[in-house]
Amino acid sequence: MVCALGAAVCFGTATVLQAMAARSAAATGPVGDMALLWRALRQWRYLLGLALDGLGFLLQIIALRSVPIYAVGAALAASLAVTAVVAARLLKVRLSRMEWGSVGVVCAGLALLGLASGAEGDESGPSWLKWAMLGAAAGVLLLGAVGGRLPERGRALALGLGAGCGFGVVEVAVRLIDGLSPGELFTNPAAYALVLGGGAAFLLLTSALQRGSVTTATAGLVLGETVAPALIGVIWLGDRTREGLGWLAVAGFAVAVAGALALSRFGEAPVESGGGAAGETGEDAAVTPK
Repeated sequence: MVCALGAAVCFGTATVLQAMAARSAAATGPVGDMALLWRALRQWRYLLGLALDGLGFLLQIIALRSVPIYAVGAALAASLAVTAVVAARLLKVRLSRMEWGSVGVVCAGLALLGLASGAEGDESGPSWLKWAMLGAAAGVLLLGAVGGRLPERGRALALGLGAGCGFGVVEVAVRLIDGLSPGELFTNPAAYALVLGGGAAFLLLTSALQRGSVTTATAGLVLGETVAPALIGVIWLGDRTREGLGWLAVAGFAVAVAGALALSRFGEAPVESGGGAAGETGEDAAVTPK
């Protein structure tokens, strides 16, 4: 659980550092996607953010091999609370009372989960589950192709939900990989599902944040990466709670996810508090440096 929370801190902090680098890069030249990315990559904040993303991914894998998927998923959703707090400090973003309350709600939900979570399930799941994850990863790409043609709000939700499902595939696939030898990896459909699902998720999330509402896209992301993987872990992989604390785990999961949804505008950290130079506020002032 400590690794899961560490991953959330890494991801949430990385978002703010990358937003700061993108803001600085946008102020020094053209704001085209490639030109902005190139200038951002030359800044230490952006590189540090990428390093934190890599560390967060490693911590996520360790957590997924140690505690139930439902606990890891809720902890990763809590990275939005980290982004909100760090953005308030470094980007001078003003959080409303409701948003500070949502941060507290997320922390309370994670505390309940920490108390109720049992050990990682020891079941390998049915043989078809690995192939189902590979099919789900391919389905994420199909959803991206269809969702990209929808109207703006529907597009952001579909792409965000697809990205969440892709990250959910990664969470489940990690548990379905038994050995790390080349022979075992190359013959395991879950390994291909992990790569395809993760890559598709990043593509869809980037497109969703660039072409639609940050709040809507992030809400879809949180739902997609938490609910379905948690159910798969409980039904087929043997994830359980401590004896007699199942109700507490359900309550903690629901509370943590609800708090994260309330903070969904921090899917990308705002560029300026109270609006940028053009007077944007909230999600309109968000940046998407990826």
